[in-house]
Amino acid sequence: MADIDVTACKVALLCGGWSDEREISFQSAEGCEKALHDAGFTKVDRMDVAEKGFVSRLEAGGYDVAFIAMHGKYGEDGCVQGLLEILGIPYTFSKVLPSAMAAEKDVAKMVYREAGIPTPEGVTVSGDDSYDSADLVARLGLPLFVKPVSDGSSYGVTKVTSEAALPDAISCALACDDEALVESCVEGMEITVPVIGNDEPRALPVVEVVTGAEFYDLKVKYEPAELHHVIPARLPEDVYATAQDLALRAHVALGCSGASRSDFIVTKEGVPVILETNVIPGMTASSLLPDCARRAGIEFPELCRMFVEYALEGADAGKRRG
Repeated sequence: MADIDVTACKVALLCGGWSDEREISFQSAEGCEKALHDAGFTKVDRMDVAEKGFVSRLEAGGYDVAFIAMHGKYGEDGCVQGLLEILGIPYTFSKVLPSAMAAEKDVAKMVYREAGIPTPEGVTVSGDDSYDSADLVARLGLPLFVKPVSDGSSYGVTKVTSEAALPDAISCALACDDEALVESCVEGMEITVPVIGNDEPRALPVVEVVTGAEFYDLKVKYEPAELHHVIPARLPEDVYATAQDLALRAHVALGCSGASRSDFIVTKEGVPVILETNVIPGMTASSLLPDCARRAGIEFPELCRMFVEYALEGADAGKRRG
């Protein structure tokens, strides 16, 4: 990884924005700011990208790196990454195209299938489309999930158990996004697998998510980690290894860098089926990636330093290729 002088490195910590996950982003940024300070970084400026004058401040700040603590639209989908590319500021996590592909669940599904990663069947519906509820149910079965194509953190997600409930679920998803994904429900153990690194990524321990709810919804996601995270997941050794391998394959197939976190359902037959890949995992005290990294012996300050090093390493590699 890149060798950096943490006391001299000037970090722009980007948070906020306009997505449904704005407040969660502030929580992530608060945790990351403390972790960066604990890691020895003395020059960290936290910025809400929605504030007036943000771009001018960022451009004039002489920053060595931007640490992105944003989630959802404009932060995790390639938008802020594109701005940082234009300004020539290295940044944490994935580049523009991988971010955009991972954010669009229907596009990510095509990438998964091409890479041989099992994923549920799904149909995309836009606000302008006419659709036949009976046909969707016949094709995908019941129960099924309806979710915004490009939103995150379980906003607008509904579990549908009857054909009659499908139109309202689609309307709920379309209230959050221009398109809705209607997806077969895969039942089994919920797990997530974080991956860190650039050219030689490694999978961290597999996390079993125990919810007590119908699915890993907003309420559950931001309750204390010890209530819901079992690390390592209680899986047979071969299934555990397969889950890690599939998460690595998703990370590589999408072109991720720095970190990713792929969510799966493990069927009763022991097959991990991927649901989505998050390219900027949550960084709150209860978030899955920091909790998992701690179990792997990587404390939060060290993890945040590693993300900055990965960012600068990626920028150096890009210059060499150029």
